[in-house]
Amino acid sequence: MAWQEVLVDTQTEAVEAISNILMEAGAQGIQIEDANDVANFEPHDPTVTIDWATVAHLETGATVAGYFAEDINLAEVLSDVKSRVGQLAGFGLNAKPGLVRVNSVSEQAWATEWQKYYHPVRLTRYLTVLPKWETYEPTDAFEQVIVLDPGMAFGTGTHPTTQLMVQAEEVVIRGGERVLDVGTGSGVLSIQARLLGAASVVATDIDEVAVASAKLNLALNPIATNIEVLASDLLRDVPVQQFDVIVANMLSEVLVPLIPQMAAYVHPGTKILLSGIYYDKAAMITSALEAQNYVVDQATHLGDWYGIIAHVPNEDE
Repeated sequence: MAWQEVLVDTQTEAVEAISNILMEAGAQGIQIEDANDVANFEPHDPTVTIDWATVAHLETGATVAGYFAEDINLAEVLSDVKSRVGQLAGFGLNAKPGLVRVNSVSEQAWATEWQKYYHPVRLTRYLTVLPKWETYEPTDAFEQVIVLDPGMAFGTGTHPTTQLMVQAEEVVIRGGERVLDVGTGSGVLSIQARLLGAASVVATDIDEVAVASAKLNLALNPIATNIEVLASDLLRDVPVQQFDVIVANMLSEVLVPLIPQMAAYVHPGTKILLSGIYYDKAAMITSALEAQNYVVDQATHLGDWYGIIAHVPNEDE
């Protein structure tokens, strides 16, 4: 089977939005090449050095590739993708040049090539993400492992926004919490919540395809019990109940309408963990939280991406 590769040349800040556009257009996988990966590269072993002059990489900007089955009507896809990429400026995202182009890729070539880029990645002192085809032994008694099948979506959890949320969960979750994971994606944050001792998790994503992908990853991790996965546009289809922790790793333009929706799902003391926030949107998200009377406790960043920890105040605050 041949795959049709749709590539969009863009900038770092638009990578997540364009990835979402391609997935919603029917892409069965996403691959990202970003010049910032070089600047942000941090080896887990300080003795490791890379001579980037000998490694092929982008010098500027980013390229997002979406992979479509050969029987997809690509003319319709291209029209839709070009139109939506052109609208990103209205959301404050620089997507230039926004060039959309097409390649043809054989499934055999893809299957043998893409896996070589994915290896165990230690996200924090306590957590390592392991692609399911790799073997790995934890290096100490405190290290925990989440097994993921990135498949054609390459969802290994290594993006800075995911790392920020992983770190935030380690700060907040102490055991016994009821957690809501909005926009769960690969399911990595739901799985980590259970590893940290959360009693239960409700995880949502926007459509059944995303839900099915998350469920496949949950099945690879024995700890991933008491996790309910729902297809829901934000909180529209989530039964009203109160959670101790709400996590959401999505673009700022999606977080803004989510924040007021959370009111029915929180109680005094509920912790709110948000990421997917580009640096120039951090103040906007902080203001949106404060407008709903949430208290911002902490803001951290990795490169240009921010994560925020907030909480619902008690009566005596």
